[in-house]
Amino acid sequence: MQLPVPAVTIGLLLCSNVFMTFAWYGHLKHRGSALPLVILISWGIAFFEYMLQVPANRIGYGYFNAAELKTIQEVISLSVFCFFSVFYLNEPLRWNYIVGFGLIVLAAWVIFKQW
Repeated sequence: MQLPVPAVTIGLLLCSNVFMTFAWYGHLKHRGSALPLVILISWGIAFFEYMLQVPANRIGYGYFNAAELKTIQEVISLSVFCFFSVFYLNEPLRWNYIVGFGLIVLAAWVIFKQW
């Protein structure tokens, strides 16, 4: 049984964004670590992000256009980051962040709307 292209694309993008978020922001919890070490570790984590991101875009392109793929990636990225920020960095999710995110979701709706 083959999964639908949107499910595969979104699933891969979701997984890649978990790696991306840890690569870009995970080190913030370890401010005492040496920057060169943090950079090397982040590159290592980002490798796995790319191993998922590139196939996601390859698989999804054609079903989605490039602007739609980028929009999906950004909405997923912000969603993953919200969870990461609250549960890993222990930072609050403020009301203005939620409103801003809602505006981005509205922008995504505009992009996907058939006019």
